[in-house]
Amino acid sequence: MYILLPMSSDDVSSSSLCKITDAKVWTQILVENGQLLETNHSIDKDSFESLSECAVVIDDNEYVWPFMEQNMMVLVAHTQRSIEDIIEAYLFKELHELAY
Repeated sequence: MYILLPMSSDDVSSSSLCKITDAKVWTQILVENGQLLETNHSIDKDSFESLSECAVVIDDNEYVWPFMEQNMMVLVAHTQRSIEDIIEAYLFKELHELAY
């Protein structure tokens, strides 16, 4: 599954999940069979070759309609900030569905 993340920096070691409006770079990760297979970065969230199937946001108050219009699942990472923590939370189903 391709997962889209708004990140604070393109430096993977120091970057963290941030609000959509504060995103400096978008990261698309491919997770299959419990493994991270691919990581891509782009300034524009719509410029990835593969369509994202899920977006992870920082809280329930984010403006996510553009993702929902593309039939993307939206998950919320209330406490996870690093890519590693988000992947782990995704695999263990610890990310929450968006509360309306």
